[in-house]
Amino acid sequence: MATTKKLGSDDYSLSRVPRDERLGFGTMLLQWLAQSGSISQFTLGATIGVGMSFGGAFLAFTLGAVILEVVIFAIGLAGMREGLATPMLTRWVGFGRNGSALVSLVIAVSLVGWFGVQNTIFGESVSELVGGPSWMWCVVAGAAITVLVIFGFRYMAVFAKIVTPLFFAMVAWSVVDALTDHSFSELIHSPAPGQAVPLSVAATAIAGGYMTGAIVAPEMTRYNRKGAHVFLQSASSMILSEYIVGMTGVLLGHMVRSSQVSNIVLSTSGVFGVLVVLMSTAKINDWNLYGSSLGVVNFFQVVFGRRLHRGAVTIVLGVAGTALSAVGIMTHFTDFLSVLGVAIPPVGGIIVAEYWIVRRMRKPLDETREAGTLPATSPTWVPLSLVIWAAAFCVGKFYDGGIPALNSLLTAFVLYSVLGLAGWIRTYGTSTLTEEADGAEAAPAVPGTAPVGAA
Repeated sequence: MATTKKLGSDDYSLSRVPRDERLGFGTMLLQWLAQSGSISQFTLGATIGVGMSFGGAFLAFTLGAVILEVVIFAIGLAGMREGLATPMLTRWVGFGRNGSALVSLVIAVSLVGWFGVQNTIFGESVSELVGGPSWMWCVVAGAAITVLVIFGFRYMAVFAKIVTPLFFAMVAWSVVDALTDHSFSELIHSPAPGQAVPLSVAATAIAGGYMTGAIVAPEMTRYNRKGAHVFLQSASSMILSEYIVGMTGVLLGHMVRSSQVSNIVLSTSGVFGVLVVLMSTAKINDWNLYGSSLGVVNFFQVVFGRRLHRGAVTIVLGVAGTALSAVGIMTHFTDFLSVLGVAIPPVGGIIVAEYWIVRRMRKPLDETREAGTLPATSPTWVPLSLVIWAAAFCVGKFYDGGIPALNSLLTAFVLYSVLGLAGWIRTYGTSTLTEEADGAEAAPAVPGTAPVGAA
């Protein structure tokens, strides 16, 4: 253990983030805004703009933004209060110790899968722009992101401080240059240039595409100091991502009458602009690898009783995801990853219902929060939660109406709230927490509590 602890940062993967380790408003704001800085969001806006009027697209982005912000704030606030990432939070909020292992596995597989897919897209894009085999660029990008994530949240925050302002300054310059010769008023009032896109389809693309990210918001918000910061930062990210970036994409889509707008940004920015865009893509993808590493740590600790260091786990996941993306395998798993995208939202619905409505399991967290430790025990199983999870997944997967990710989340929320308030949600078994918490020294336990670990 002494050797592995030197390998990057464990980032409190199995314990609360101490209050004195939380980060300031500005640092956290840039982390949130960094998630908005992606060429893919311009492309999404253009795709919607081709099939909708400016007003219709504005309504679609508003609907998507409101849905995402409600989910992010409800889950993210819980993560901030407890200082826990989603995999650990679920031990006391809805799923119990063993159920949290299943949640961790689903999240870890989904996020490392998307890390590989995004890395493949990254490598192919660079290959087209500057030449060279795409597999080489996949390896370069994957290795760079892996090294960054090994050293943890604080280094990722520094990277965000550098990349985020550069990205938006470069994009603003490129977009303003592209729109200078066109009438802003005419673009806003012009009809959709392509086949009509229904509001429900557009909202699905907007809200559903980022729903998994909303469910794992505690991975970021556990480093926040105040609940108001969570709201202001996440809302700022939504405004920037949906209204500024997304709606600018709509205008570009109306201008070129196509969703292929990435070349507009890249063509007027030169080599420096291309580099900034690629760095911003890496900044988004680092969260996929980071969240996956936290899920794997919790999974192994619960299932195998092994306390793995997050830095070492990051290396294994990064190498695997990079290697699979380099040989072109990851793109074949997008359908499977999309299925997981429907399986993860019910977890969020159950977390929100238990933590804010039912509150039958969170009392031990309330009792130990001030001391900064974790409860001495956790429920072992919550069987009905798994049944609700499965039922909500089926609704999201097989019901054709509405937004699949939102359908599954709301189904889980309603079922858990109703059954929980009726007293049907019950825990079975108790697991004792015995292992030492993160860091060189565990936080002193208060009576009735102990640092986190597996029985």
